[in-house]
Order: sequence, then structure tokens, then C-alpha cells
Amino acid sequence: MAKTLRDAKSVLVDRAERQMDRHFGDSALTTRQKLALTCRIAYDGGHDSGLAGQISSRGQQPGTYYTQRLGLGFDEITEDNLLLVNEDLEVLEGDGMPNPANRFHSWIYRERPDVNCVIHTHPLHAAALAMLEVPLVVSHMDTTPLYDDCAFLKEWPGVPVGNEEGEIISAALGDKRAILLAHHGQLVTGATIEEACTLALLIERAARLQLLAMAAGTIQPLDPKLAREAHDWTSTDRRSKANFAYYARKALRGHPDCVNGTVEL
Repeated sequence: MAKTLRDAKSVLVDRAERQMDRHFGDSALTTRQKLALTCRIAYDGGHDSGLAGQISSRGQQPGTYYTQRLGLGFDEITEDNLLLVNEDLEVLEGDGMPNPANRFHSWIYRERPDVNCVIHTHPLHAAALAMLEVPLVVSHMDTTPLYDDCAFLKEWPGVPVGNEEGEIISAALGDKRAILLAHHGQLVTGATIEEACTLALLIERAARLQLLAMAAGTIQPLDPKLAREAHDWTSTDRRSKANFAYYARKALRGHPDCVNGTVEL
């Protein structure tokens, strides 16, 4: 006989969260491996735009972070060819140079101690939506992790290689996890690489859904209370780790070269 059919929703949510804590533990992957996998995941998810875009994650020492080498596409990144740089974009480990646009990552890390990973890309649908100077509209259950969590920069500040753009973008992001940059692309952040990777895939899907819905009619809003509930339910650390493990398994089937040896997910 079923024992839970009369349990309150809050009881069921609490039970599910405790179960996720037990079943989805911390990954044994290194930061370099997670970042390399994220590059391949992003590539497969439509985030490739030649050499445009940067993915980074804080290093162990304050004021340092890992990022990819300029000249390599997301589909070429491995754990061995990533760079460790400081806030001045001086290379501390690795060969080659970082993307000069990584400068605004330094600004975000300084302004947001809670952020440990930044993903900035120009995926097709997010970039198309950005051309319309229209904010991201979250109106579907799948995209609610971005509900009231995606800022919008309406004025394009230009090529982001100066400190001015770092100040503008970090200020526009504020305390949110994502931002749509007009005439540019998207940027997401995460307390973990897993969280940022999940949001990067999600913001491109959200932009695609929005463009399709706008072409068909008028987008109807979500109930704010329910949308916030869904945002919180889908934004837990364990859920991000479960999502990332799935995306990483898919990526490894097509890109086994991005990490050394065999990894368990």
C-alpha cells in the first residue's frame, strides 16, 4: 500500500532533496577536467562561434583562474592545454595566450566572491535574441532556474577587452547568475563549474524557446510564486551535479580525448 499519497508537497520536496544528497555526491574530477568537459559540452550544445567566447574557473590561489588558450576552439580543449592566468592575464601555467576578452572575467571574480566559474559564449539563439535588444523571458518550467536570475545589458559597450567593459558587464550582472548582452551573447556564472555549465546550456534553450514562441504569438507569464518555487527546486547543488554528470557522459562518448585516462561519473 502506498504511504505517501497524502503527504504535503513540502514533505515530499524535503524527502526528495535528502535522497539527492545521498545519491549525487561530489565529483572526483579535477577542475581542469571539469573545465575541459564543459568546453566540449558547450560545443555540442551549440555554443561554438569560432574562437569567440571564454570559459574560466577560479584557481587555488587568490586572483588566479583557469581558461582556454586563444587559438583553440571549444572542441579542441583538453585538461592539458588549459592555461592558469592571473587577473592581469599573465600566464602562470601552460603555453600560449588567453583571450584578451578574459579581462572582464577578472572583474566578475573580484565583484562576486560567490562565483567560481564564468561561461561567456555567442550561441546562435541567445545571440539572435540579443540582436533584438529584448530581455530573456522565462515562461517554461524547464527554464525556471533562470527565473528572475538573468540580467540584461541593453547597450552594447563594444569589444570587451578593456577595463571599462569589465566594469560595465560586472555591474550589469549584479547579484544574478546570468546576463543577456545586447548585440553580443550570453554570460552565466556558478558557484561550481557544474552549475555554470548547466545554466549555459539552459540559457541557449530558453532563448530558442522564446524566439519560437514570439514567432507564434504572445508569451504568457508564469505565476511568480510558482516560478520562484521552481527556480529554487531546480537550482540545488546536487541537481547541478547530476545534470553535469549526464552531460559529461554524453561528451565523453564523442570526445574521449579531452581528459586523461578513464574517469568515473
